[in-house]
Amino acid sequence: MLYKPRRLYKNCVPAERSILHFRGYSLYFRPNTLAEAVHTLASSGGQILAGGTDLFPSLGDRPVTGSVVDISGLRELKGVIREPNYIRIGGLTTWTDISKTPLPRCFDGLKAAAHEIGGIQIQNRGTVAGNLCNASPAADSVPPLLALDAEVELVSQAGARRMPLADFIIGNRKTLRQPGEILSQIFVPRAVEDAASTFVKLGARRYLVISIVMVAVVIQKDAADCVRDARVSVGSCSVVARRLKDLERALIGAPSAVGLGSLATADHLRELSPIGDVRATAAYRRDAALRLVQRALDACAGSS
Repeated sequence: MLYKPRRLYKNCVPAERSILHFRGYSLYFRPNTLAEAVHTLASSGGQILAGGTDLFPSLGDRPVTGSVVDISGLRELKGVIREPNYIRIGGLTTWTDISKTPLPRCFDGLKAAAHEIGGIQIQNRGTVAGNLCNASPAADSVPPLLALDAEVELVSQAGARRMPLADFIIGNRKTLRQPGEILSQIFVPRAVEDAASTFVKLGARRYLVISIVMVAVVIQKDAADCVRDARVSVGSCSVVARRLKDLERALIGAPSAVGLGSLATADHLRELSPIGDVRATAAYRRDAALRLVQRALDACAGSS
């Protein structure tokens, strides 16, 4: 049962007026601004609550312990904004927001991934930042954002810092986010807006499934209909999603037409390190990854 301690509420600054007690031994904070949020996070040492679609399932039957900083009300971290050099996605932007927001063609792969993240209820609540910070090897958002050369911004009381998404996720459920930091924004360079993009995913069933393999591809053509820029990323086949740099280089200058996928070979996937688990064997994942890469390349190359 939750209750609001009236004495504290009356005399506290705005950031502290949202204090609730969880079962007598936890604190719940709901700051009103990002500045209040980083201050509260630094002083309470709590865990962040955004959409809650990862936090609450991870608890199972266990009660919440420690402090919780609920940032879901921070309007400044929501929405998609076009800037001269970047498209900026607020960390609290939901997957439904991504699906419904008009975006350049190169975001088609990210929009397709947004439809694959859980069911409608999860898409309505789950946030882009939450999916990235959860850092699951099977996180659907990571391959398409890697293919877009996305960067993340982390904000704390010490200030803000930015880094490539490729550097941010360092392992299974591990990132470079420090305890006092909030992933506030995702920046996507406006370099290949007219490029074709796609996202394909293999699972044990069609919907509501954890990925066995997923692939995101971005292909930009030149005036001669040859590949000018290529990005290919694969998820669920390594501890972190990976760009296939050797394959990307091999695709440059090739005719952008159906059949482009035939240029992808097993050797291009040698940096992947798939595991065997209850969903698939390592060998199956490796073979499936190659087939999905080939199909995704053909899909992008064949699009007008």
